[in-house]
Amino acid sequence: MKAEPLLVGVIASPADLRCALALREPPDLFELRLDCLTDILKQLEGKIDTLRAAIIVTARDPREGGFGNLSLAKRRELLLRFLPRAKYIDVELHNARAFKSVLERARKQKVRVILSLHDFKSTPSPRSLRAKVTEAKRLGADIFKVAVRTEKPSALGRLVDLVIDKEVKLPVSAMGIGKLGAISRLLLTRCGSALNYGSVRSAHVEGQLPIEVLRSALRR
Repeated sequence: MKAEPLLVGVIASPADLRCALALREPPDLFELRLDCLTDILKQLEGKIDTLRAAIIVTARDPREGGFGNLSLAKRRELLLRFLPRAKYIDVELHNARAFKSVLERARKQKVRVILSLHDFKSTPSPRSLRAKVTEAKRLGADIFKVAVRTEKPSALGRLVDLVIDKEVKLPVSAMGIGKLGAISRLLLTRCGSALNYGSVRSAHVEGQLPIEVLRSALRR
């Protein structure tokens, strides 16, 4: 299932927030990495309405790259605090049951659900990736997001195949991390990845590109 590819600017530091506020042309969405922004939450709440783009809220699991080793309870608290300001909420697929009450509240508030998978060590097999999409759809996701290690062309090929597969009945946002991370993001953007994440100031993971580079790819 295809969705119009959207550009997402990642805000994961106070400097990112300052840069995002100063952008002359904002992206379609901003992702607020709440796990990285715990020191400026009040400031963040006061600035959201001036960002001039819809918001994705996430508080990343430490096992999938989250900052600060936050507990489940703390991450639930953060997500609920910012849920009223969000268009999307992103929760790790393996945490969907643990965050069931949060996701139910999100749906009641018409906030769309992203269920995600982050693997910084490898790329799952094609069969495993498709199984994850099926699970995400069964759990009520609007989008499945996958960010995995891409050191070889074969790994990148798995992500391309997933994004372009017409039998996949859920919009997929896919991106690589590592040696082929940068080229993966350009290629997958062109292939129709639903959400395409870029930096507003500096990259936070290996292979992340500036939003202006991804914007150019979307416009071609």
